[in-house]
Parts: sequence; structure tokens; C-alpha cells
Amino acid sequence: MSEIILHLSAGQGPAECEWVVGRLVRVWAREAAAAGLVCEPVEPVGDAAASVLLRVAGDGAEAFVAARCGTIRWIGASTLRPLHRRRNWFVAATRAPADGDVPALRDADIRYQTLRASGPGGQHVNKTDSAVRATHSPTGLTAFSQEQRSQFANRRIARLKLALLFDALRDDRDASDQRTLWTRNRELERGNAVRTYRGDRFVFDHSTI
Repeated sequence: MSEIILHLSAGQGPAECEWVVGRLVRVWAREAAAAGLVCEPVEPVGDAAASVLLRVAGDGAEAFVAARCGTIRWIGASTLRPLHRRRNWFVAATRAPADGDVPALRDADIRYQTLRASGPGGQHVNKTDSAVRATHSPTGLTAFSQEQRSQFANRRIARLKLALLFDALRDDRDASDQRTLWTRNRELERGNAVRTYRGDRFVFDHSTI
């Protein structure tokens, strides 16, 4: 059975885009279930989120993820600013890097710390040091995971988050000037959407595939 981690992000978008991310987590969970798959966040998600990691598992995971990687558009009135005239909101979905996909992120440069998890999560959080913090020593980048029940699983998620941060930092350093950074931030809106949803019920627009 295939398992893929999908990264869903509001990018540089406003709070409405974070709301779209939160809704898509639930919409894609339903779409996955209808296809006999599992699509679930690796950590708890509220009504809105700037960035979410989704675990997609099942024999059709590859096709499910491939159909959603790229720009996702939601067409609807702002849920936060009723008088706002904008109707098109964009978020991005990308396949998270697997081990070895970021060769510059060397295991020798990562320091892992285990600590006791806190907050909701079941009885185990008060009995085991299952939470993991991963720190990339050369850059000081830090990622944390505590929601998985095992230390091994939390270590994997923490490293995955670190890889995403490392890629983002590398992209920023590659940008030659502020104009290039601005262009990159705008690419999400200018790109062709791979999927479009409409209205409060997030009805999928089949004409976009």
C-alpha cells in the first residue's frame, strides 16, 4: 500500500486562503474515502491553517496526489470580509520531499531532541518522552512534532517539516532581488489551477480537469 505526504499551503495568501486550506482538509478526506483511500492530517487542524501535512494512503494514493498537486482555486465570497469583492482564492498543494529528495539536508547536520509531549493526545503524552525536536545545526532551523504516538513517527514528521523549511530557505536565498521574491509569491495566483471548487459546499468543478 502506497503512502504519500501531501503539503497543503496558503502560501503568501490572506486569511481567507488559510480558511480554504482548513476546508480542503475535510473535502479531500471525503474524496479519498469515496475512492477507498485515507487522506488525513498528520497533526490536528482547526478551521483554518497556513500549512498542513496530509497523509494519503491506499493503492490509488499516487493518482490521488498527482491530481491535486499544483494550484487549487476556490471561487466564493470571503468568509471573513463580507464586503470584499474578490471571488478567487488560491492555495498550493505539493508532494512533500521523501528521504533523499533534499540531498543538501544531511542527517549528520540534524540534532534530534526527545521531550515529553504536552496538551491533548491521549494518556501516553504524560507517560512517555515521545515528542521530537529536529534542529538543523548549520542554519538553526527547527521543527517539532508531538502528535504521533511513537517517538519514531514523530522523528519522521519532524524531519519532514525540517526538509520543507530547508527547501523554503534555499528558494529565498536563490532569489536575486525583491522583485524576484514578489514574482514567486504571485505565481500561485497566475498559474493554472489543477482543481477548482465553488461555493460554501466546495463543489468540485469538473471542467477544470
